[in-house]
Amino acid sequence: MSTKERILDAALTLFAESGYDGTSVEQIANAVGIKAPSLYKHFKGKENILNALIDSAETRYEEMFGSERNIGKIPESREEFIKVTMGRVAFTMHDPIIRKTRMFLVQEQFRNERISEVTTRHQLDGVQKMFARIIKEMMEKGIVKDDDPSLLAVELTAPAVLLIAQADRQTQFEKELLESIEGHVRHFCNVYMR
Repeated sequence: MSTKERILDAALTLFAESGYDGTSVEQIANAVGIKAPSLYKHFKGKENILNALIDSAETRYEEMFGSERNIGKIPESREEFIKVTMGRVAFTMHDPIIRKTRMFLVQEQFRNERISEVTTRHQLDGVQKMFARIIKEMMEKGIVKDDDPSLLAVELTAPAVLLIAQADRQTQFEKELLESIEGHVRHFCNVYMR
């Protein structure tokens, strides 16, 4: 891992634990094992580190989870939909970078406009738009009953987002919460899929 990557990794961990304002450049440098002036060779300051972390997490999320622009292959059946959806949920819950980023974003969303925008996009709007597009295409294939894809996307994603947030706070219940999410996805499929 390069020094720049180690700086980002340490900063993300510290931001997730102590918040952006509660973390100093010196703390980040110490966590990496370098002096603060050396950190400035890689980043102009803490805000540049923050922006690099957000950009990196968004790229990772786009590639691994998807987005409205990147929905991947449209599932051909209920079981394929459940498998793909639960794969996305598992990635969201277990990827250490995404998990730390989510924890950090939730804490900082009320203090930073860009963080607020990113949090809304990844936990609400973006996920719902992606699933609305998937559901619409599945409707066109006759797999999902005709209905409003945007409303169905909210119905599908909102409980999962809430349960993932609970798993972040209460990690001891992660297994049960993951089972609840899968139960919800299966129920959704039973109600809306042919």
